[in-house]
Order: sequence, then structure tokens, then C-alpha cells
Amino acid sequence: MRKQILSAVVTGCLLALLIAAPARAQVPGTMMRATIPFDFIVRGKTLPAGFYEIRRIGDSPQGLIIQNVNEKHDHVIFETEPVQPKEIPNRGEIVFHRYGDTYFLSEVLTSGEETGQELMPSRAELGLRREMASNGAEPETVTLAVY
Repeated sequence: MRKQILSAVVTGCLLALLIAAPARAQVPGTMMRATIPFDFIVRGKTLPAGFYEIRRIGDSPQGLIIQNVNEKHDHVIFETEPVQPKEIPNRGEIVFHRYGDTYFLSEVLTSGEETGQELMPSRAELGLRREMASNGAEPETVTLAVY
């Protein structure tokens, strides 16, 4: 009788661990919201200033979608690469590179996570970066808090 109870308890604990592990892997950074006060570019598409939601499109943190909460047609699906921030952020952040009046989404950092997500620069951004470098200037980094 004791063996059966112990076996049932161990089986229940293992089952709970198997269920909880995938759920935990999906929780961090699954959805963030931010008010972005300027137009910006993601994967070649210009999105207008507004209230945006960023979320994963699957179990992997590399595939993300950014969507205007009020205008559902304003959205972009994009891939990212893992990046190590200089320090673990206390709050979620999105990072933009600014070239004059043009902003490019650059990074998505989740609060408390050791690894953030970085977008590879587009050809347009690389061209602006080269142009600024030839003038001895660097792009400005703009960071916005997310919630």
C-alpha cells in the first residue's frame, strides 16, 4: 500500500514538472506594451507612432510580432538574434537607433532576462550608418520602457 501511494505521489510530481516546464518557457517576454511617440521602421515597413504590443509568435523567443493596439493592420512579424545586454534590465525595454528623424527598431529586452533579442540592421539602416560615419557622426540610441 505504501509503495502504491509513494508511486502515485512520485508520478504526480513528475507529471506536474513536465507540464510546468513548457509553460515557464513561454512566460517570459510573451507580451509587452509600449507607447512609441515617433514613426519607426521594422524590416523595411514604417509604422506610425502609437500604442504597440510586442509578443512571441511561437515558443521560440526569436520570432516576434509588433502590432499597433488600435490599428491592427499596422504590424510586422520579424526574426531576431539573441544578444547579451550590458546589464540585466529591471524593466522591459525596446531600443531604437535614430538617424536624424528616422528610427529603426533595434532590440527588445525583457525584464529580468539575461538574453535580449536584437534585430539585424536592414540595408537602409546600414546605408544611413555609413553616411553618418563618413560625416564623423554616430546614430543615437533611444530606449523606451515597456509594460
